[in-house]
Order: sequence, then structure tokens, then C-alpha cells
Amino acid sequence: MVKLAEISKREAMTNFIVPIDFSVDSLKGIEWALLFSQKKKINIQMVYVLTNSSNFQSSVVELEHKYAEAHFKKLVKKFSPSLGNQSKLGFVIKKGKVYRELVNQVNSFENAVISASTHGASGFEELFIGSNALKIMAATEQPVFTLRTSIPDQVKKIVVPIKLHLDTRQKAPFAADVAELFGAELHVISISIRNNKRDLARLDSYSKQVINYFKKRKLQTVDKTLVGESLPGLTCNYAEAVDADLITIMSSEIDKWNVFLGSYAQQMVKTTTVPLLSITPREKQIPAGFSILGG
Repeated sequence: MVKLAEISKREAMTNFIVPIDFSVDSLKGIEWALLFSQKKKINIQMVYVLTNSSNFQSSVVELEHKYAEAHFKKLVKKFSPSLGNQSKLGFVIKKGKVYRELVNQVNSFENAVISASTHGASGFEELFIGSNALKIMAATEQPVFTLRTSIPDQVKKIVVPIKLHLDTRQKAPFAADVAELFGAELHVISISIRNNKRDLARLDSYSKQVINYFKKRKLQTVDKTLVGESLPGLTCNYAEAVDADLITIMSSEIDKWNVFLGSYAQQMVKTTTVPLLSITPREKQIPAGFSILGG
């Protein structure tokens, strides 16, 4: 069993990869990363993939490259004054398939996260809406932040949904790390579409393990059990009711070769208005004090 200290050391969020298409919406990824720069030193790398690199002659590609470089320099000048803790803001321009190049870029860093708006122009709109967003989550083991609406000024409340699923507790270290960084309150919500005693008892045991883990890290927690017809609906409604600033989920139902259209993860990516942190499950990396069996 991997120790929590080893997980935290290996998965610290120190490199933020931000896909940019120069639309206003795509800049949300930078704004979100800047929040983290106020709390610790990070490296923010904006990424643009040339849209014409495969279909046009070299002169057209060169023109687009110059366009992207000029706009990136403007963004660096605009956002650099907002960086904290000696954080850095840079950019890279790539050629190829947008989805593939973004995954390659985030995978090139050991301690990276993707910070991306779910709306944008050109290829990025397709990239972060629907199944393509889930394919990226499936293709990388790094955490992915997806952002739909305005960025909060601070992260004060984090919703941690607990489901009857094998990996549901693996999100706890990531949620705890963000909570420690911002001094946020953690809302552990046990959610179920079944109301029988056996399922609720199992769900309660998972929830208590997560709460105890948070308390050992001296984090403020709130817990609640919710039963309803829709797990995404329960999660989103609760997050909006408490004015949450972040929801953490596992991307466990995402398959690299076959994205499940009705999955909880996909519905959350497409519907929540609250910033979302999606974690890829790793069976062997369960924090100390957690049972590897069950969700």
C-alpha cells in the first residue's frame, strides 16, 4: 500500500497546463491557475495547437504560428502581474491533433494538472464538450480541472461526493490538498439512488473513512446523506445550495476506448456550473487508513 506522503509528493499540483484558443472563455483556465499561484509557487504553461498544421502549406502554418506567438506574448504581459509566490507563466505552440497534443503535454510533467474551460472556439470547443473531454481524462493519469462559468475569488467550500463505487475514496487526498491550500471547508456528501439499509450502511462506512481522514489532517468538514433519482443532480443541487467553489469526482466510469455516454463523470463535466476536479483512479494508491476493498 502506497503511503499518503508518497502520493502527495508525487501528485502535488505544481504545473498547470492550460489549453488556449484565444477566446475569452478559454482564459478561465489561466484565471483558475492564478488562484493557486497566490497560495504556492507553480508553473503555468499555456498550450495552443496549430489548427492548420496538417491541411495547409507551410506559409499558412507559419502565419498562424506568428499569430499565436504574438497573442501569447500579450497574455503573458496581461496576467504576469497577477502571479504570486514567484510563479511563472509561459506558453508552447504545438502541431498535430489538439486532443493528442494536449494529453502529451500534460503527461510530460510528473506533477501536472489540466486547467481548462469547457467552452471555447475552434477545436477546443469540441475538445472539452462531451466525450472528448472524457477521453482526455481517460488518457492521462493527471488531475483535470474543468471550468464552465465565472471563476471564484477563493476556494472556500469543496464538495466531495461519496458513491457506492470501488474508487470513490481515492479523491480524498486531492480534495484535502486543495482544502489545506485555501483553508477550505470540505462537504462530504453520501449520494445514492437506492434507499435500502445495506447500501446506505456501506455508503456510510465509506463516508466515515473519508471524514476521519480529513479530521486527521485537521480539516473542517460537513457531512450529509442524500438519496434521489440522479447522482449528478444530487451533487449539483447540493453544490449550488451551499455555494461551493469546487467539486471533486473520480473519472472511474471513463474507458480509454469506449466512453460511456451516461456516466456520472460525463454528466458532471457537461452540466455542473461549479469548477470540477476529476481524478483518475489508481487502485494501488489508496491513502493509509483506507481499505483497498470496496468504494
